[in-house]
Amino acid sequence: MYEKSTGVAYERIQGGPQPDTHQARITQIEEFINEVLKRDLRELENWIGQYNQEIMEYVQLKNTLQTFDAHLPEGYKTQVNIGSNVFMQARVSQMDKILVNVGKDVFLEMSMAEAERFSDVRIKILTKEADVLRDESIKKRTQIKMSLLAIGEREKLMQEEARQ
Repeated sequence: MYEKSTGVAYERIQGGPQPDTHQARITQIEEFINEVLKRDLRELENWIGQYNQEIMEYVQLKNTLQTFDAHLPEGYKTQVNIGSNVFMQARVSQMDKILVNVGKDVFLEMSMAEAERFSDVRIKILTKEADVLRDESIKKRTQIKMSLLAIGEREKLMQEEARQ
């Protein structure tokens, strides 16, 4: 009446899932965890790391701007790489405008206040985007835990059936 390929219906006729069915399902869940969920989690962690790195760059920009504004209003001395790791001493005396990389290696000239506002906005945007990725990461971790619980339950069923 029922064929073996119908799965659940066949198991009902036979008196419940067979140990081979449990083991096959456990193997299937383990493969799903290792090939899909863990890969997705690694990708999410990589993206979160990239966002965190970019956030730190903007925080560093903001801190540098605040330091320049508070402690070096008349400028400062530095060394500039003029090519082939050859440096020359330079003096920065005009601190009212700076060039800021706004993405894709596009630089805009901004005042110190504009650059500070720009870094604040970028920090907020990137933090929100990273938070979304962190939430997705939490969901993936939950899926992994739930899958491992499902494996544990299947193994308990197999042990109970083996006792009977």
